[in-house]
Amino acid sequence: MYEGDRNLPAYPNQFQGFWLFWQLRFKCNLNTNPPNNVKDLAYLNKYFWKYKGLLSFGILFTIISVLFQIIPAQLVRYAFDSVSDMIKIYPLYDEFENQQDTIYELFAFSVLLYGVLIVIMALIRGVFLFMVRQTIIVMSRHIEYDLKNEIFKQYQNLPLSFYRRNNTGDLMARISEDVNHVRMYLGPVVMYGLSMLISFTLVVSFMLSIHIKLTVFSLLPLPILSFGIYYINSIVNRQSTKIQESLSQMTSFVQEAFSGIRVLKSFVREDDSYQQFTLHSEDYKVQSLKLAMVNALFFPMMLLLIGFSTILTIYVGGIEVIDGTITAGNIAEFIIYINMLTWPVAALGWISSMAQRAAASQKRINEFLQEENDIISTENISKSIAGKITLRNVSFTYADSGIEALQNIDMQINAGETVAILGTTGSGKSTFANMLCRLYDATEGEILVDDTPIKNYNLDSLRSQLGYVPQDVFLFSDSIRNNIRFGVPKLTEEELVQASEDADLQGNIEQFPKGFDTELGERGITLSGGQKQRVSIARAIARNPKIMILDDCLSAVDTKTENTILNNLKRIMKNRTSIVISHRVSSAKLADKIYVLDDGKIVENGTHQELINQNGTYKELYDKQLQSEEEAVS
Repeated sequence: MYEGDRNLPAYPNQFQGFWLFWQLRFKCNLNTNPPNNVKDLAYLNKYFWKYKGLLSFGILFTIISVLFQIIPAQLVRYAFDSVSDMIKIYPLYDEFENQQDTIYELFAFSVLLYGVLIVIMALIRGVFLFMVRQTIIVMSRHIEYDLKNEIFKQYQNLPLSFYRRNNTGDLMARISEDVNHVRMYLGPVVMYGLSMLISFTLVVSFMLSIHIKLTVFSLLPLPILSFGIYYINSIVNRQSTKIQESLSQMTSFVQEAFSGIRVLKSFVREDDSYQQFTLHSEDYKVQSLKLAMVNALFFPMMLLLIGFSTILTIYVGGIEVIDGTITAGNIAEFIIYINMLTWPVAALGWISSMAQRAAASQKRINEFLQEENDIISTENISKSIAGKITLRNVSFTYADSGIEALQNIDMQINAGETVAILGTTGSGKSTFANMLCRLYDATEGEILVDDTPIKNYNLDSLRSQLGYVPQDVFLFSDSIRNNIRFGVPKLTEEELVQASEDADLQGNIEQFPKGFDTELGERGITLSGGQKQRVSIARAIARNPKIMILDDCLSAVDTKTENTILNNLKRIMKNRTSIVISHRVSSAKLADKIYVLDDGKIVENGTHQELINQNGTYKELYDKQLQSEEEAVS
């Protein structure tokens, strides 16, 4: 059985299948007008064209395999007619024993020859069926590979705002489960669909060439089956969409639960989490069972109508044999043809169901592929920057939440200058850092780098000259070495050690048995919070950037370690534009100028002493933190 075959619905009790269908149809109050989302699959046509060679050979091999399936039916007809003729002729030679034996031997040889030919035809057909799978199924795997790469590339290209609107579990579901459903359409559905179409066309053509009247009666039940399939497909499509949405929600919940497993265990909420997962799983099970109920109708309906076709063939064919228009072998041939149509008719329901699921999945994929990145370069300027930064009346509002993070910010940072941005939580400090990295664009005003609008720079060129240490540290599940040289893959061993020393990390690394080759767990879970921050700082330092942005990156280290890192950074910051973002006043002691943010606005700016003399917000923060440190020491 092919891998797609196991998704075919089982044979339920016929009465039960119809009862479940009508129960689902009326109690769930489902609309029978199917949404026209099959057009979403048209996006895949470019891949069919790309692999047209494999598809063409697949069609050719399918035609040949069907022909070698039809030929045995004709051999059976000849065999039956031979038996019939033998029954009539053999008694006529009753008085001629030698000739009767000769006739019997010829008859036995001919029957044996027909049998051998049928076996040979089956073997040849098997070879071509293998070739069909080696073309169409291989094509589907190539397209799956290309489609996943295209989706992942699109994910990489989309702006940070996209990831604020969409959860990780949904993104994962679209590149895994949805692509898998599309692959089923590209491979098994196309393969069985071609087989169905070619088989039906060739078989019906052969049947019509033998006897038109018998063909019409034999195929009489098929329009009824087609109407039933069309009617049921609307429910299949709707239910497939619900299943994908339910699966996406369940994947998102599981991903979040695993990411926050330490919090779950700390608060002893494992049972509660399990109960919530059970609810998600139950919803997915219910939606899947509803789809299974509908799919269960296809086979009983198919078996009923195919059986009716067989009865009509025998009845009408028997009358024609009596009238002498056809032979008994033709009836046997027609019964084989009818049974040959059993799989195409049965596959029609499954093909339609899988195509509808693929259409629903491709629609979800297209939603992401059609997303546009609004963070683009207007002039694509690539040049070395000195580091002068100017903000002119810059405001920013998050589109998804409507929160105004920054309001009318005017600021000038000279090249090589060190500036501190201070403020309490929610004052807009991290938003400011994200805008300098051009992860977001200002909703009002403009930002200039070296007196050139930041939007004019090539994104890769600009970001390659920035060293950014985010507030939310992220380390990859890799070695410390590879995490530090993430932005500079060709970093030398000397530069690696120097970066770790500047981040006050070298002492910790020397204590690890494997040193820089120590493997980190997911998101760097094997390190402490301070160690993770220092690895992130070393990663930024290793790039030797023109502009260094430290976004509250010392919050998880103690005061002593903070002083050590800041003293090391003093040398690194020399002749380099540096922006230190923090809620700690102590982090601002190296700054040439300090800006104080409050509720998205600049409320104060100046040197440390100037701000102390103003006796404003900065002085208040300074006094509170100084008092906290004195209390901690005592």
